[in-house]
Amino acid sequence: MSTNSAITLRDLTFEWPDGSVALDGVSDTFGTGRTGLIGRNGVGKSTLLKLIAGELRPTSGQIDTTGEVGYLPQSLTLRRDTTVSELLGIHGVLAAMKAVESGDVDQRHFDAIGDDWDIESRADEALHQIGFSAGDLGRRVAEVSGGEAMLIAITGLRVRRTPITLLDEPTNNLDRPARARLAELTDQWPGTLVVVSHDLELLERMDHTAELFAGGLDTFGGPYSAWKEHRENEQAAAVQAARSAQQALKVEKRQRAEAETKLARRERTARKTQKDGGIPKILAGNRASKAQASAGSMRSTLDHKVQAAQAAVDAADERVRDEEHIHLVLPDPGVPRGRRIAELVDQNRTVVIQGPERVALIGANGTGKSTLIAQLVHAAEPVPGRPRGSLSTELVGYLPQSLDGMDDDASAMTNVQAVAPGTPPGTIRNQLARLLLRGDSVDRPVSTLSGGERFRVSLARLLLAEPPAQLLILDEPTNNLDIASVEQLAEALDAYRGALLIVSHDHAFLERIGVDTIVELDGDGRMHQRRDLGL
Repeated sequence: MSTNSAITLRDLTFEWPDGSVALDGVSDTFGTGRTGLIGRNGVGKSTLLKLIAGELRPTSGQIDTTGEVGYLPQSLTLRRDTTVSELLGIHGVLAAMKAVESGDVDQRHFDAIGDDWDIESRADEALHQIGFSAGDLGRRVAEVSGGEAMLIAITGLRVRRTPITLLDEPTNNLDRPARARLAELTDQWPGTLVVVSHDLELLERMDHTAELFAGGLDTFGGPYSAWKEHRENEQAAAVQAARSAQQALKVEKRQRAEAETKLARRERTARKTQKDGGIPKILAGNRASKAQASAGSMRSTLDHKVQAAQAAVDAADERVRDEEHIHLVLPDPGVPRGRRIAELVDQNRTVVIQGPERVALIGANGTGKSTLIAQLVHAAEPVPGRPRGSLSTELVGYLPQSLDGMDDDASAMTNVQAVAPGTPPGTIRNQLARLLLRGDSVDRPVSTLSGGERFRVSLARLLLAEPPAQLLILDEPTNNLDIASVEQLAEALDAYRGALLIVSHDHAFLERIGVDTIVELDGDGRMHQRRDLGL
């Protein structure tokens, strides 16, 4: 635990109303500075932030903080007429200052202002860092993009000077410029900052990395890459320790078996000697009693050694993580090189997707990437002045950002059978298992699955459909996925032999899957082909 603790968790437990346990006896601290909080989908990261922020009350245990907590949830639910000052959280202070300036000296206005008489100048300075100013305080949310609204809300937490700030997946849906601005904000963040994120570039800017895993919180002093290297070394050592412990157990068991063989041989020799009358019966009886006592003591000693070796194996095995990987066996969709699959067209350029090509569609928020994808998939009328798309195959799989299109009341098995009716159930179960969907998760309603499980069901519907899709279109597939699930998605796509068209702001993911062509949309609706992602 950190000696400079800003947040202290003491035996923290939280259960949902249905009795399911989200957190069980978590004890640890978050130190001052910037901490990246990581962990698999469904492990309880967002729940933990809500508990620290006071949005939820723990079932048992205690949370101690050194100051006021500011909190930004994953999804901003905003009315279109919300103003920038309201989004910043300073509307009440500004209104009180205006009332005082107009001559209203009611004490409640002074209470609202407190020490924030310079709030407007502080807001102006902070807004300038994200491309706005105090002149924008009266603008409506409808006039800014979703990414800009997120940045304004985060800036508001800085302006309000909360000693502790919690951000839940702040880079979701942010384009590259907005992510760069957020990175600059976190670099200069005052006070304590805890960020839940799967964005590796953002996590690399953190002072500490905390992982929520197997009901416990483990904090490491360093950014994500240093934590990952530490964990890999730790796991390598744990695997070696487990092998050594297992070998020691085999040795103890072998020695126990050899000792038992020797004892049995001695007993047979003693019985034969007594039967042949080689020594008096009284002496033989005394020797037999001593031999039995000695054998009992030896057996007890050897049994203790075997038990101790088994305990060492169990302890070593507990340190080894069971981290499975996706290994899919997929049918070849039969997309020969040179086969035209789709094309994207603007006023000056035509981009042809052919063969098993992997194409990334990138660009700032609001340039029309998702609109182009929707027009391509649904063959809708193109937007005037914007790129349009057309398909040369009917075998297309589409994964929208919202992960809709499934029957939430049906099981994962039923949802996949709907797109692969000719595939035997056993084959589907085997493939779902390769996607790490096993046991009751295969037969439960999709609505009860975690976000990561729901995503893998959607992915299974794409990859296991029959006939197999010749083109997969994925719209921001890594949003709301934990780091492990992003890796699993990349592994699944490695097994796919058709064409890919992917919209993503996650350049690290695009690098991981090895895109062949990069198409960037600009604000004027023009396409530009790039050689690299500019990481």
